[in-house]
Amino acid sequence: MNLPLPIAQLRRKATDMPDLLIELFSEEIPARMQARAADDLKKRVTDGLVNAGLTYAGAAAFSTPRRLALTIEGLLAESPTLREERKGPRVDAPEKAIEGFLRGAGLTRDQLEERDEKKGRVFFAVIEKPGRPAAEIVAEVLEDAIRNFPWPKSMRWGAGSLRWVRPLHSILCILSDEAGAEVVPMDVDGITSGNTTQGHRFMGSGRFAVSGFDDYAAKLKRDHVILSAEERANAIWQDATNMAFASGLEVVEDRGLLAEVAGLVEWPVVLMGEIGADFLSLPPEVLQTSMKEHQKFFSVKNPKTGRIERFITVANRETVDHGKTILAGNQKVLSARLSDAKFFWENDLRVAKAGMSEWTERLSNVTFHNKLGTQAARIARIAALSREIAPVLSVDPDLAQQAAQVAKADLSSEMVYEFPELQGLMGRYYAEAAGLPQAVANACQQHYAPLGPSDDVPSEDVSSIVALADKLDTLTGFWAIDEKPTGSKDPFALRRAALGVIRIVLTGDMRVNLDRFIDSQLLKHHITQSDADGADLAALNDMLDEIADHGVFGAALETVLAKLAPDAQAKVQEVAAPVPDISADLLAFFHDRLKVYLRDQGMRHDVIDACLSMPGNDDLTLLVKRARALGGFLTTDDGENLLQGFKRANNILTQAEEKDGVEYSFGADVKFAETDEEKALFAALDSAEAQIAPAMQAEDFEAAMSAMASLRAPIDAFFTAVQVNSDNQVVRRNRLNLLSRIRVICLSVADLNRIEG
Repeated sequence: MNLPLPIAQLRRKATDMPDLLIELFSEEIPARMQARAADDLKKRVTDGLVNAGLTYAGAAAFSTPRRLALTIEGLLAESPTLREERKGPRVDAPEKAIEGFLRGAGLTRDQLEERDEKKGRVFFAVIEKPGRPAAEIVAEVLEDAIRNFPWPKSMRWGAGSLRWVRPLHSILCILSDEAGAEVVPMDVDGITSGNTTQGHRFMGSGRFAVSGFDDYAAKLKRDHVILSAEERANAIWQDATNMAFASGLEVVEDRGLLAEVAGLVEWPVVLMGEIGADFLSLPPEVLQTSMKEHQKFFSVKNPKTGRIERFITVANRETVDHGKTILAGNQKVLSARLSDAKFFWENDLRVAKAGMSEWTERLSNVTFHNKLGTQAARIARIAALSREIAPVLSVDPDLAQQAAQVAKADLSSEMVYEFPELQGLMGRYYAEAAGLPQAVANACQQHYAPLGPSDDVPSEDVSSIVALADKLDTLTGFWAIDEKPTGSKDPFALRRAALGVIRIVLTGDMRVNLDRFIDSQLLKHHITQSDADGADLAALNDMLDEIADHGVFGAALETVLAKLAPDAQAKVQEVAAPVPDISADLLAFFHDRLKVYLRDQGMRHDVIDACLSMPGNDDLTLLVKRARALGGFLTTDDGENLLQGFKRANNILTQAEEKDGVEYSFGADVKFAETDEEKALFAALDSAEAQIAPAMQAEDFEAAMSAMASLRAPIDAFFTAVQVNSDNQVVRRNRLNLLSRIRVICLSVADLNRIEG
C-alpha cells in the first residue's frame, strides 16, 4: 500500500511503548472545517497527554467527510511517579501555620519530616503522586477534547448535552502494542468507545474491528475510504489532468477548489462532462465561476483558444454504468445554471451597448456609507480626482475621468449581482462591448488592484490613476468621518488601501505629492457633510480650484478668504479648519504603512525616519529614493565614520549652545583658522556644499552621498588635531560656527540625528 508521507513517517515503532488510535465518526463534516478540525484534535489531545505526563514519539491527524482520526506513536504506558518536596514552617511555629501547611500538602502531621536548617528545625512535606495508566489519562483527555471541541458551528441532537458539528455516531479509541490491542473505556453522552469503524457510506461492507493504525488505514482503503485528504486531492488532480490531456485539453488549476472537493468525498471518482454548445460563447470567467460556486466543478479549457469547453466533476462512488447517470444529472443541473448566466450576460450586454448610463444612474440609489453618501456621489469624486491626478502621469484628463465614471458601473449589472467576485472583470467586458477605449475598459478591471500585498498593481497608467483616486477617496472619506483603524480592527480595509497607494506609486515611479490630493479630497468630504450653500458653497468650491491649481492648502484658504467680506468668512473657515490636522494624521498613516513595507524589504527603520523628517515627505518616490541612497551610504566605512563625526560635531555644538545661550549658525571664517587641519576642513566643506546643493536639487542622492563621503577624512583629521573649546573666544566661536556648517550640510541630505549608533 502506497501511503502518503505523514503516514509513512509513523512506521518507526518503539516496541516498549503502545500506540494510540482515535477515530471520531459522525455525519458529514463541512469540507471547509475538516483540516482545522484535524489539527485541533491533534493539538488538544497531545497537549493534554503531555500535561498529564505522557510523552510520545510522533503524531498525525487525518480527516474525511465522516471522520476525524488521530494516531499517536510511542506513547508512555503510564505517567511517571512524581516526587515533590515542600519546605514548611519551623517546628516551633504557631499551630495555625502548621495546619495551613498540612492542608496545602494534603498530609497529616506524622507524615512530615523534620530537618535541621540554619534557623532551626523545619518541617518538610514529601509528596508522591503515583503514575497512572495511559488508558485512564487518554480517556480523560479525549472526553475533554470532545466536549470542548472548538467547532465554528456545532449542534445538539437527541436528549444529550453534547455538541458536535454533526451528530457523532461512534468513538474508536484503542491502545496497541506487540501483545495486541485494548479498547480505552470511555462514555460520552451514551456513546461508548470501541475498536470498530465503518467504511464508505454506499460501497462499504459495514462495521469492522481494527487492531492498530496500519490495520485501520488498510481496511478503510479496502472498504473504499482514502484516509488522507492529501492523497485524495492528489488522486483527483492526477485523474482529472490525465482525462483532460487525453482530449487535448487542460484543467484550470484551482487549489482552493481541489482542497474543498477532496473534503467532499471519501472515494473520489473523476468524471468529465460536456458543456452545452449554447454556453460556450460565455466569457470563460463566467463559466468557471458559475461551475465552481454552484456545482464545485473544475473547468477544462482548450489551451489553443483559452475557451472553457468541458467540466470535471468528482463523484463519491463507483457505479456500474461508470458514472454516466451521475454525469447526465450533473449536466442537466449545469445547463439550468448556465442558462441563468447566459440570460444575465445577454441582458447586461444590451445595457452596456447602450452606454452603461442605466447602471450608473442606479448607483444613485446605492449607499456606499451612511456618512459618505451614495456610490454615484463617490464615483463623481473619484472621477474628479482622477482628472486632477492625470497630468502627473501625462495622461489625457478626459480619458482618466471617463475611465473613473464607468469603472464601477458593473456593480449594477445582473452578472455581478449574481457573482460579486466578478466585479471589475465584467466591467472590462461591458466597456469593450460599449466600444469604449481599451485603456478605459482595462481600468474597469484593474482599478481594484492591488487587493493584497502579493497582488499585482495596475499595469497601465489610466488604470493606476483610477486605482489611486479610488483608494485616496476611500481613505480621506473615512478619515473625514473619524472611522480610522484601531488596533487590529480595520473593517474597511484602510491599511490595505494605503499599502495599495504606496505600491502603485513606487512601482510606477510616480512623482505624486499626496498632501495636495489628500487636502482637496478631505475638503470635498467636509463640504458634502456641511450645510454650506449659496455664496459659502461657491467660496469653498473656489478653494478647491485654488488647491488644484497651486496645491497649497493654506495659501488657497487665504486667497479665498481675502475675496470675502468679514461676515462671510466664518462658514468657510468652519468647514476648512479641520482639514490640515486630519491631512497630517492621514499622511502619518501612510508613513507608518511605508515603514512596514520598507522594513519587509530589509530597510532600517532609523534610515526611514531620517528621510521622513525631510521636506517633501509626501512624495513617496522621492522619499524612498533618498532612503535607499542613505541606507547604502551608511553601509560603507565612509558613511559609518562620517555619521560618528557628525554626531560628535552636533553634540559639542548642542552643549555649547545650551551653555552659552546662543545659536552658533553663521560666521565661520577661514581667516581665524589656526591649523592646517582646520583650513582643510573649510576647503572640504566649501567643495562638498558646492556639490551637495545642486545634487539635492537634481534629486541625485547618490552624488550627494558621495560628496558627503569626501568629508569623512577632513572631519576625522579636524577632531584629531583641533581643540574646539579653545581659550581664545574668537577662535572658539569660529570653530563652533564651523561645526554648525558640518551640521547644516549633513542635515541637508537627511536628518542624521535619527540614525542610531
